[in-house]
Amino acid sequence: MIIASWNVNSISVRLPHLLEWLKQHQPHVMCLQETKTVDEKFPLKPIEEAGYHCEFHGEKAYNGVAVLSRQQPSFVQKGFPGDAETASRRFLEVKVGPLHVLNVYVPNGSEVGSDKYFFKLKWFEQLKHHLRSRHKPGELLIVCGDFNVAPEERDVYDPVALANQILFSPDERAALESVKEWGLVDTFRQHNQEAGQYSWWDYRMAAFRRNMGLRIDHILATRPASEKCTRAWIDKEPRKLEKPADHAPVAAEFSV
Repeated sequence: MIIASWNVNSISVRLPHLLEWLKQHQPHVMCLQETKTVDEKFPLKPIEEAGYHCEFHGEKAYNGVAVLSRQQPSFVQKGFPGDAETASRRFLEVKVGPLHVLNVYVPNGSEVGSDKYFFKLKWFEQLKHHLRSRHKPGELLIVCGDFNVAPEERDVYDPVALANQILFSPDERAALESVKEWGLVDTFRQHNQEAGQYSWWDYRMAAFRRNMGLRIDHILATRPASEKCTRAWIDKEPRKLEKPADHAPVAAEFSV
């Protein structure tokens, strides 16, 4: 079972890239972030024609998450339980077969110390509360998506310059680590130890060509799920296409 995650930065713009990736890699579950469309305009038909059931939770021009799956989910939760109607569309949970999959689009945070930054830290607390109140570390469970945090120095192109910057500040890294301490394993680091492996590159400064990136997209798994993880990787090829998303797909394979 291949589980994949991709911040597509507008599903309407990136739909051809997405459909080609689905055709090539045949993931069992594909989690998308920043779909940037209301549910009524989600491109349901071409994705269903590609063989996928779709669950989506979107809003106009911003945010938005979706889960595409070969098998229809037996459980769907859109947003955190108790979210207000006005809450940003950033969380979508499904259960596919024996596997719980939580798709997250963590707020960017804008800049360290800003109101948006503290909202980001609070959002991590919400995610941790959801895990504690609704799940157990002994379940087969995946939390994946755009976390907007690079965990370690080897996950950024310049750890000195970025040390106190957004996406790599100490409080953000601690917030992500706190979520992982609930009982989650970073599947990429389970199988890949080398530095310089990134999932996001700014559109500016020829960042992709110069590999000035950050690894901020993650597939985290509970211990029982991680023990079934046979490989994990970042696919940089879609980032080379014309009009690419600024993120690359990340994926992990499980013997579930």
